[in-house]
Amino acid sequence: MACPFFVPREILNDGSWPHPSRLPLGAGWTGNCCASGRELAASDTHLREFCNLGYATACPHLPQERDWDAVRFSVVRAGPEQVTICFVCERHHAPIEHGTLTFDVMRETWLDVHVDPRVLTLANCYLEAYRARTRSVSIRAAMD
Repeated sequence: MACPFFVPREILNDGSWPHPSRLPLGAGWTGNCCASGRELAASDTHLREFCNLGYATACPHLPQERDWDAVRFSVVRAGPEQVTICFVCERHHAPIEHGTLTFDVMRETWLDVHVDPRVLTLANCYLEAYRARTRSVSIRAAMD
């Protein structure tokens, strides 16, 4: 359930997250905050306590008026040609909007787009973390 105002930049593999694959975007991320309407650097504290987790009601940057508090993702179907991801946009811990986004693996492009570019940005990050995890599992399995 990443914050909908979080603009992830790079996976943060510094070993400081106890279970990074359980995080809403499948890993911890560095990035920026766009809650003010401009993209501003997020501090390490904000990244760890708010941006990567969603439901950041204590975040001083979170606007009072907002459509969602968090966006959640999960892989619905994955194959060699496509990966379909389910998304749920939540407000007050309840779903407000949901749907699926399908990524064409061969063409490296989304077949679906969401009207709010923030959802697709977060979905890209979730997909990147998912693909990195599945690659490392495949590599380990090939070594066994």
